Amino acid sequence: MMKKRTKIPMIFSLLAALLLVLGACSNTDDKEEKEHHEMDMDHSSSGDVPSGLKAAENPTYEVGSHVIIESGHMESMKGAKATIVGAFDTTAYAISYTPTTGGEKVGNHKWIIHEEIKDAGEKTFEPGAEVIVNASHMKGMNDATAVIESAEKTTVYMVDFTPTNGGEEVKNHKWVTESELSAAE
Repeated sequence: MMKKRTKIPMIFSLLAALLLVLGACSNTDDKEEKEHHEMDMDHSSSGDVPSGLKAAENPTYEVGSHVIIESGHMESMKGAKATIVGAFDTTAYAISYTPTTGGEKVGNHKWIIHEEIKDAGEKTFEPGAEVIVNASHMKGMNDATAVIESAEKTTVYMVDFTPTNGGEEVKNHKWVTESELSAAE
């Protein structure tokens, strides 16, 4: 028969082991997205656009249009009402990169555009290509080496929106693609 004194440490050891196992079994599918959303994004920008970026001639959503954001690049963005402040025809890229400031790798960041890639030239980059980022959407992004995850020729939009959590208005958010927007009623 076990002594009472040895049962208590054994119970605590079993509980600690159980907590470690349960922690390791947590849902990791959303980990990358969660880390991305919690990173320091520069939500608002000056509205300056890269040189060479051309305004869209016939965008689906004209400058001044009111739209609903259907994507969730950052917390409280999905479902937010927005105003189009710029529309541009380009190639939008989802990228993965390790911030120049250190920290965890950022996976599938949406979006940087062709004109935000150092020495981009005219040719569209294919998935798997390594590029140098020339944009500061997030801390540690500028001058980071990135891998192209996907490329999409599209109209990209710069928008002003109020987060769905009632936070401060975000001005000149870069970038949202046409497929991530719907007309506001």
